[in-house]
Amino acid sequence: ISVFLCLVLQSAEPVRVLVTGAAGQIAYSLLFGIAKGDVFGKDQPITLILLDITPMLPVLDGVVMELQDCALPLLREVIPTDKEEVAFKDLDAAILVGSMPRREGMERKDLLKANVAIFKSQGAALEKYAKKTVKVLVVGNPANTNCLIAAKSAPSIPKENFSCLTRLDHNRARSQVAMRCGVPATQVKNVIIWGNHSSTQYPDVHHCKVNMAGSDLACFAAVKDDDWLKGAFISTVQQRGAAVIAARKLSSAMSAAKAICDHMRDIWSGTPEGEFVSMGVYSSSNSYGVAEDLIYSFPVHIKDKQWKIVDGLAINDFSRGKMDATAAELVEERDTAVTFLSA
Repeated sequence: ISVFLCLVLQSAEPVRVLVTGAAGQIAYSLLFGIAKGDVFGKDQPITLILLDITPMLPVLDGVVMELQDCALPLLREVIPTDKEEVAFKDLDAAILVGSMPRREGMERKDLLKANVAIFKSQGAALEKYAKKTVKVLVVGNPANTNCLIAAKSAPSIPKENFSCLTRLDHNRARSQVAMRCGVPATQVKNVIIWGNHSSTQYPDVHHCKVNMAGSDLACFAAVKDDDWLKGAFISTVQQRGAAVIAARKLSSAMSAAKAICDHMRDIWSGTPEGEFVSMGVYSSSNSYGVAEDLIYSFPVHIKDKQWKIVDGLAINDFSRGKMDATAAELVEERDTAVTFLSA
């Protein structure tokens, strides 16, 4: 009986979840999903820690009020703060949404320099205050390189605990195929996003399956339009973020929040047998010839909160060229960012 009671008490322990940039528009769409149980489980209590810069604290107070007013049964506590020592303490999960956005006239190296400072500091705070088992998802762009900097700044936390968000691109690719085939997105599985969360990313459907009339078809057989799959489909996914900004005058928020929930839920609960998802993860020891020491988006499957790159997928010359191009961009980004890291 005492063991049973211990298990009950243990299961009732809230998970401590940090969201940075918590007064921003992505967080506004994200926090409700986390707090109501869409990510960590329908019976898992949550403590939400919300970090933002000092000038945003009044806005953050309004967000806290709204979360309180939702009267959510799983939400045990909400802690708004502008202090890293408060935000990063004893974390189970960290969702790093906040970053320096690219401003008009800003060169890419200036953007990288500003973000290196942010993610070096947050990595150091993870190292100092968070649990060593913390799962860290970097969303703020340039997400892959920001994730690498955070991981390098937290040397005692396993590199496998860090990932960056390419699930939004994955979901976009899946949806484009589904619309083309006239099926729900749930009927499309195993699309892959290779590489950087940028316009060089490679949405790959050579291993994708589409369920039509109860049968799994190869994507190329289901779509029956190779030119579209090798042309407009790829560019649509690559440029989707820019298209949303052009239409909305704001960057993707609702779809980004949904992708964050998908990503973290899969880390916590695992991926279905025979299916894989796209995540930016450490490139070390991959079988695809991608350079070491990058955060690069691969197909992964997840079990017991551990991801594993899906090995052995056939890569044709078309795919190889695109995978190499996005890797080259990441190498350049990394090499520039590392010079700022030691500054």
